[in-house]
Amino acid sequence: MTGRGRRSGKAGLLPRAARLAAAVPALATMALCLSTAPASAAGGALLVLDRNFPDPDVVKAGDTYHAFATNAEGKNIQHGTSMDLVNWSVATADALPAVGSWAMPERSLVWAPEVFDNGAGFTLYYVARDRASDKQCIGVAQAASPDRAFRPVGDGPLVCPAGLGGAIDPSSYTENGHRYLLWKNDGNCCGQDTWLHLQEVTWDGTRTTADPVRLIRQDRSWEGNVIEAPALVKRAGRYVLFYSADHYGDDRYKTGYAVADSLTGPYTKAAAPLMTTDSFSGTVHGPGGQDVVTGPDGRDLIVFHGWSADRSHRGLYVAGLGWANGYPVVDGSKVIYQAENALVHHAVVRDAAGAWDGRAVGHIDYDDSYVEFSVFTPAPGSHTLTVRFGNGSLTAAGSPAASSHRLTVNGTASGEMRYPYTGWDNWQSARATIGLREGWNTIRLSKGALYAELDGIELA
Repeated sequence: MTGRGRRSGKAGLLPRAARLAAAVPALATMALCLSTAPASAAGGALLVLDRNFPDPDVVKAGDTYHAFATNAEGKNIQHGTSMDLVNWSVATADALPAVGSWAMPERSLVWAPEVFDNGAGFTLYYVARDRASDKQCIGVAQAASPDRAFRPVGDGPLVCPAGLGGAIDPSSYTENGHRYLLWKNDGNCCGQDTWLHLQEVTWDGTRTTADPVRLIRQDRSWEGNVIEAPALVKRAGRYVLFYSADHYGDDRYKTGYAVADSLTGPYTKAAAPLMTTDSFSGTVHGPGGQDVVTGPDGRDLIVFHGWSADRSHRGLYVAGLGWANGYPVVDGSKVIYQAENALVHHAVVRDAAGAWDGRAVGHIDYDDSYVEFSVFTPAPGSHTLTVRFGNGSLTAAGSPAASSHRLTVNGTASGEMRYPYTGWDNWQSARATIGLREGWNTIRLSKGALYAELDGIELA
């Protein structure tokens, strides 16, 4: 009747812990651009500056957020201010009027700023072209406050491993009274690996005090030939290292992360990227260059850039950032939950051709059969649930038949998921809109009409 009898698998209950798809002089007061409201909402990610503002870094001074970005509009480094991370004013003056004497005075080669409070003022890291090596390297500048012009410090670059392709994408991390610089060797400039490094520096960030430690390099197919843009945070006792990967110039650019129990690692990468063009359903293109910042309400946010639809510029986005047992979840970016890693009751986990990670849950055949997912969302409200299923059910006469699963959200019956006939091991998707609360939620799919198998769910 159902065509399910050919299914094989281990008998009995296979409860599994749910997890995520894995297992971090005053500048001019006149404003060129004032954003009075989000330019668009992209599935939880807000486009807050619809202008070229790539590689954003955000630092808070008093009640004001200061954002700095890669060169554009005749400036070496761009600077914007906001009280709420949504409404921004962009200064007309250059935050870094001149690069150090070691660097070529070429604005198009000034990239990826990082600014932090050094206790006596503010330090800015920037990337520029080293005259001696003709490689991109990291320099230092300082200012009394983040809204004043930064002036270069030192006669040479801070970090410049010319033999490794140079150094770009500086980021700062502090712990137990020590400051560290994270950076990437620019190996993709010259056919080498791209490693993310951690290196201790003085508290004002103007000198290195130890040798660099290699953390991770590009070694996943979805990373292309490059990882870059490190940003490190510590949550729930775990170090979370965010990074960008693949080609920056189009939809291939994406954000991943790796976790570790100690500062220097070893770091374990998530199995899938955290933010991609697809994870935002095409509403954000090439999300990357990320930074983590605490919002006015004390909650974490992730800021990043994404390409405009016409590919003319990379705008500034902000999205909620939640933590599921120390693992990051971005509001609006789809998260995959594998069925075999959920709580499986009176059903069977089996090897499945074409399924995510090659496994799925079948034999959801009994009145008490179900698969229950524990899911995490940074924000309450309506969310899109996508169920990846296979349905090979047949009628008594042997004709293809539709099937269903009963849907329960946080213990409340929420209708059913209906599945057209696909044939076994032909995985397709069904969608529904569900209401979720902030934090942890449970989604249960139980035996409904006829039979269907579950590969997993996506939540956005």
